[in-house]
Amino acid sequence: MHTHFRIYTFTHTHTTHSSKIRYFYCCLGFLTAKFIFLIGMYLSTYYASPSTSSSSIFRACRLRFSSTAAHSLTPPPSRAFARCKPPSTATFRSLSFSSPLRCSRRVEWRSPVSLRAQISAASPALERKIATMASEHPFDGILFGLPKPGGGEFGKFYSLPALNDPRIDKLPYSIKILLESAIRNCDNFQVTKEDVEKIIDWEKSAPKQVEIPFKPARVLLQDFTGVPAVVDLASMREAIKDLGSNPDKINPLVPVDLVIDHSVQVDVARSENAVQANMDFEFKRNKERFAFLKWGSTAFRNMLVVPPGSGIVHQVNLEYLGRVVFNTDGILYPDSVVGTDSHTTMIDGLGVAGWGVGGIEAEATMLGQPMSMVLPGVVGFKLSGKLRDGVTATDLVLTVTQILRKHGVVGKFVEFYGEGMGQLSLADRATIANMSPEYGATMGFFPVDHITLEYLKLTGRSDDKVAMIEAYLRANKMFIDYNEPQQERVYSSYLDLDLSDVEPCISGPKRPHDRVPLKDMKSDWHSCLDNKVGFKGFAVPKEQQEKVVKFSFHGQPAELRHGSVVIAAITSCTNTSNPSVMLGAGLVAKKACELGLEVKPWVKTSLAPGSGVVTKYLLQSGLQKYLNQQGFNIVGYGCTTCIGNSGDLDESVSTAITDNDLVAAAVLSGNRNFEGRVHPLTRANYLASPPLVMAYALAGTVDIDFEKEPIGTGKDGKSVYFRDIWPSSEEIAQVVQSSVLPEMFKSTYEAITKGNEFWNQISVPSSSLYGWDPNSTYIHKPPYFSGMTMDPPGARGVKDAYCLLLFGDSITTDHISPAGSIHKDSPAAKFLMERGVDRKDFNSYGSRRGNDEVMARGTFANIRIVNKLLNGEVGPKTIHIPTGEKLSVYDAAMRYKSDRQDTIVIAGAEYGSGSSRDWAAKGPMLQGIKAVIAKSYERIHRSNLVGMGIVPLCFKPGEDAETLGLTGHERYTIDLPTKVSDIRPGQDITVTTDAGKSFTCTLRFDTEVELAYFDHGGILQYVIRNLSKP
Repeated sequence: MHTHFRIYTFTHTHTTHSSKIRYFYCCLGFLTAKFIFLIGMYLSTYYASPSTSSSSIFRACRLRFSSTAAHSLTPPPSRAFARCKPPSTATFRSLSFSSPLRCSRRVEWRSPVSLRAQISAASPALERKIATMASEHPFDGILFGLPKPGGGEFGKFYSLPALNDPRIDKLPYSIKILLESAIRNCDNFQVTKEDVEKIIDWEKSAPKQVEIPFKPARVLLQDFTGVPAVVDLASMREAIKDLGSNPDKINPLVPVDLVIDHSVQVDVARSENAVQANMDFEFKRNKERFAFLKWGSTAFRNMLVVPPGSGIVHQVNLEYLGRVVFNTDGILYPDSVVGTDSHTTMIDGLGVAGWGVGGIEAEATMLGQPMSMVLPGVVGFKLSGKLRDGVTATDLVLTVTQILRKHGVVGKFVEFYGEGMGQLSLADRATIANMSPEYGATMGFFPVDHITLEYLKLTGRSDDKVAMIEAYLRANKMFIDYNEPQQERVYSSYLDLDLSDVEPCISGPKRPHDRVPLKDMKSDWHSCLDNKVGFKGFAVPKEQQEKVVKFSFHGQPAELRHGSVVIAAITSCTNTSNPSVMLGAGLVAKKACELGLEVKPWVKTSLAPGSGVVTKYLLQSGLQKYLNQQGFNIVGYGCTTCIGNSGDLDESVSTAITDNDLVAAAVLSGNRNFEGRVHPLTRANYLASPPLVMAYALAGTVDIDFEKEPIGTGKDGKSVYFRDIWPSSEEIAQVVQSSVLPEMFKSTYEAITKGNEFWNQISVPSSSLYGWDPNSTYIHKPPYFSGMTMDPPGARGVKDAYCLLLFGDSITTDHISPAGSIHKDSPAAKFLMERGVDRKDFNSYGSRRGNDEVMARGTFANIRIVNKLLNGEVGPKTIHIPTGEKLSVYDAAMRYKSDRQDTIVIAGAEYGSGSSRDWAAKGPMLQGIKAVIAKSYERIHRSNLVGMGIVPLCFKPGEDAETLGLTGHERYTIDLPTKVSDIRPGQDITVTTDAGKSFTCTLRFDTEVELAYFDHGGILQYVIRNLSKP
């Protein structure tokens, strides 16, 4: 039997009781073997609710099994935001609650004694059946107790050293986490001994691109991706009900944490009242979305929703949610997480294996489906030396990004090691891990060491918890102690960097890996003005480059030039979690104030911390007042400018830019600077450390040589240079030491459970099925499951398709599915206005991801998108090939669709790079796109295309549309077998055109399970059909 069927599907032909149980288990995606299926089957009959925790059942049966569904360490529900019932008797933090915990079912899943009694009462025969099925776990012989120093034990764990296999000693730490998971979950059904052996033999098996199943411990969401996920779950409940099955089968089976952080915009800046004012706007715009999420937190078990105003998801994950090691009902195992935001990788800096997945894939993971992944190669990145004085973690991460991008790490893990690790704080490591998507890796992993343990203590984790983490990881040889001799690790390839070689730098103007040393910035800027339009060019004629535009800003004279900074934002999870750069920015502000420098008032300045902890240490240090004086008042706790929520520029500034075609600049401490993302009017966008953001805001331009030119004139009339305001590393370290205190973390996260007055005033119904409002422009029932039957549609080729869009390289998810503002002339704007929505209430695309009608119209609606069918014209248009008409992409797609004509997209390299957005796949599917042919794909986006039933194809190396002479005006036929059983992952596929051309592509269905998804029309349809069968 194929691996695909062995692990993920079932057979119809058997009629025995045991095969039905196996079938039921597979459908529910439970985490153990057949005895769990029986329990689920009986209890779903009695209580109409499948189990959300298998580990309690293990203990009830006195079997030594484990579970990845780690609930007992999760914060229990409060009135502010509830982990859906039922509650655990243990908590991850010591928290206070404003309301009693409520359980919606009669089963107490946490108590082994009560569960055993309930099983026995429900069916004595069932209990006897379980006892006879209590066969040994395949790795039961390596399950040992972990003793506490003072007596007793922390719990039991599966010991990797006990396997006594020398290959394990040489494995990268990141691969050991995959191995432990496979061993713990091995049932010879979903996870087999063969899968375990593949991982142990990683050095030989990884180059073969073998497939393994992986079960993450938890799922992480933010609200932009979380809303469509909850919409899909709500829709799936109705779909499964329509197919005659129980809607309660649709429930997360692993813990899900959703942090609302993507909705706040910088409407108000430079004001002491900015936080409150922006939150007021946020709730007015998003009340319906927030109510929907709050409904989800009560309707679905196992879902924790962290209210708006709490912080950025990845910083909250780092400081609070990250467990490092779980202890679930006495079983210890490493924390692991997949998230629907690509920067979930930030948690890798804490030694937790985490990465971004598509929203569609995350939904399947929530529902217990094992993740199918290719066993990755691991790049070993050795760090040595020490950062020079004045060089920041941001400079380091931009350097690392450039090195890794050049090396090529797509689909791989990167693991950092070497003596230089001891010179990096945990926050520095998290900064590097955060930008894994920018350098293309699945993970940028830092194994746990003493620095990790110190950070855990700093952030309020208890001494007992930290002791357990260290004891477990040491016992399993997953802890790295640089004071001891190091076991040589085997990596797929090797890189090294002397930290003393890193120099101050920024990246831009259009891509995060286009690093520019600070000393070269002025010359690089002038090259960008000269160069033809592209990633490093604006094609500004020489005679216009020195143009000065004078205008009036609220009654005072102002002027702008090419390169003038109009947005300066200290924002983003990448940097706001790092005290050294945040306090460094405060020191720059302080020195500037003392010298008499001031940011020009027409520069839109903002400070958006990643958590309330940042505010506390900025106040403790006395530096916030200087930031305020420079206009960097706190505007809110969320992603803001980094995701395009920068708010409007002053009208006088906007007019000056547009009327004079200026290349205005934004400088931000973010991780993404793709064109059109930060703000429609800032064509040049640079990523920089928070202190450099402050410096460029003071200078007012990116057209400056900081080594030679003054930033401004001080109050004494003398020129002030960059060196006059730049703090030393020692100065920063002293402020960090005195200002960042453990109590700040404890008090912040105790308060986070109480919500805020806006959130607590939202009331929601208690129904398990959502009441869809057909007039809503925020939440709409999607059409994915309309008319769905139990029979899969099967494999399908593409015949005589038109090319909807013809792209070059580096088309990002920002181009495909914009998250910024909704342009007034777009199809989405027209749709909203037709429904009575005023332009001022459009909100952003990201905030309307719960409405498929808006998002389908917003797909390919980025105003900076370059479609080669338009012969050089920039914008969200295309040519309708049959008529030659130039239409919006949406209108052209709908015309093709109404004429029953298939469409495809042709693209270059790195198609779908950028943020992990399920709508970058859902939108094209709703537009009728059947396939994409590209030179290469970003990992998550390719997976999302597969999840939505779109065929991903790759040109052969050395070939693309240009070399093959494709104009995009042809009609394309993609010859796929009609039976999915006749298709192999990665096989060659022939594409022919009506012009007589033929070429071969690689089919990018990478695993057998992805072929199963394609057979069903998508991953969600696959899950629904499996869950619906009796």
